[in-house]
Amino acid sequence: MRKINTRSFVRATRSTPREVNRQILLNLVREHEPISRADLARRMEIARGMVTSLVDELITDGSLYEGATIDSPRGRRPQMLFVRTRGRLVIAIDVRFSRTYVMLGDFSGTAIAMEAFDTIEDPSALVSELRIRVRRLLSTHADAGQCEGLGLVVPGMVDSISGRVLNAPHLGWRNVDIRDALSAAVGLPVFVENAPIACAMALMWLGQRGGIEFSDFVYVNVSDGVGTGVVVNGQVLRGTRNTAGEFGHVPLTDDGPECFCGGHGCLEVYTSNLATLTRYLGQPFSPATARGIVEASGLTIDDVIARSRLGDARARSAIDETARHLGAGLAVIINTLSPAQICVGGEITEAWVEIEPTIRGVIAARALTDIAAATPVFPEKTPSQARLRGATTLVAAPRFAAPKIA
Repeated sequence: MRKINTRSFVRATRSTPREVNRQILLNLVREHEPISRADLARRMEIARGMVTSLVDELITDGSLYEGATIDSPRGRRPQMLFVRTRGRLVIAIDVRFSRTYVMLGDFSGTAIAMEAFDTIEDPSALVSELRIRVRRLLSTHADAGQCEGLGLVVPGMVDSISGRVLNAPHLGWRNVDIRDALSAAVGLPVFVENAPIACAMALMWLGQRGGIEFSDFVYVNVSDGVGTGVVVNGQVLRGTRNTAGEFGHVPLTDDGPECFCGGHGCLEVYTSNLATLTRYLGQPFSPATARGIVEASGLTIDDVIARSRLGDARARSAIDETARHLGAGLAVIINTLSPAQICVGGEITEAWVEIEPTIRGVIAARALTDIAAATPVFPEKTPSQARLRGATTLVAAPRFAAPKIA
């Protein structure tokens, strides 16, 4: 699924499908709404008549709608076009090792209702619980619109074609086929994706309108675990076996703590929320004990960040060490992939002002060139909702993707 670059595109001609022009026009409206037919014709360099025909098709199929007219210096007052998101609903589900979040939202990622419950690790039992909650949400909000699908994100590797969860160490899942069972249970199309990849897709598809073109970047998600989504030329990089971009399991040291993946010294065991919290609590990181220690303490990463800001030296030290290791991991990504930019998501970004100088210092020390050291690194603007926005994108984005040409 490739995103159309609306700043550099080749419109369809007689020898290429009309669908290409439809998708270009749809994406131009999405990025520049409200926009007139005349402005679309100028941007696409095609006749007004063709634009009118394409717009009529997209209005008929429910993709666009006409809004108010605006004043014009001459001629008829143009009627502005918008992408229709309201009334087009998505169920977004974020499965984490401790909690599962279920959101009913629209195509823009705007939440209508949300629920959460303790994660059920048995896939069949989880599907049963989700069936109850999804049906209840849709029944309660039946007047909000038509639900067009369900997006589910998990902390693990996913075969994007079959929807099979290949390996999710935090959940204890390996080769779990949850997509078809969930689709049958809720009566909706279901899309399953690795959480960091979904976050990258959300940044690409639901990011800033008319601003930065997110078509070449790496999204680094620092949460219960650490994962990355790599986007090249508007398309997610998956590799031949759906395991590309697993930088969270790149070892920073040979003799470090054991990771949930079975390796030692992975980036994740130094920078995840569990790693920061166990460090603050003065306990060694271990996949066998980390969760229990953190749950018994009742602390969250937000608590540690708040304590750091209030002058708690131990909290500040724990966050600083996370920042140092995260900087080292980002330097590996920069030296390996040379991305145009890196977005860091997850709860730790709430402390971005405090951790950015350390991160930038480590990158500067480890990057192979001065240009590489200057790679833009910025925090996710909506870290608490990024994974749910990613789940929403799984359903919404295919409507805007570049069509496949035979």
